This record gives sequence, C-alpha cells and structure tokens, in this order.
Amino acid sequence: MTRQYTRHYEHHEIVWHGVTISINYEPRWLNLSDDYGLDTAHLEIEAIAPERAPLPITETGYRSHFTSARAVVAMGGPVALVRTWLDEEAATPAWRRQAAAARQFTLF
Repeated sequence: MTRQYTRHYEHHEIVWHGVTISINYEPRWLNLSDDYGLDTAHLEIEAIAPERAPLPITETGYRSHFTSARAVVAMGGPVALVRTWLDEEAATPAWRRQAAAARQFTLF
C-alpha cells in the first residue's frame, strides 16, 4: 500500500517594488528524511497584484523553483531568500533596461 503525503505549504505575501507577491514554500517536497541527503524544498513565487507582473526572476510573473531546505534556512527563510533573489536580479543590466522600458510606456 502506498502512503499518500499531504503537502504542507507555508504561505507568505510580500510587497516588492509595488508588486504584491505570493510565496508558497514546502520544505519537504520529496517527503524524504535527511538520511537520504535529499532535503528538496519547493518555492512557488507569483505576482498577484498586478496579476502576473514581470519580475526579475520571471518574465511571466510565476516561478516554480526547487532548492534544498538547508539553503532556504541559510538565507533566513523563504521570504528572505525571495527578497534577496529579487534584489540581486533587479541589479542586473537586463532587468534595469526592462524596467526603464516599462516606465517609458506608462508616460504616454
């Protein structure tokens, strides 16, 4: 008999640069103990207001990301990890160009 595992996502919302972002985090996505060395965690990041607004980590406003639970803890939790990731990617020339182009469209 196969045992069914119920997901236990933590839900967080943040506002980053005027965009409300939903962060869903499941620290035990594979439901395996650390004995196997597989502490796979799952993050779902979605811009919810404005809906599916582009973010530096996703042009579509949605990102599914797998990492280790240890990495999430080391970054200070899922919210701190996502904020740091967004800030780092927002500092890239590609995102700066995209953000500047989006601002130009709002002027006219």
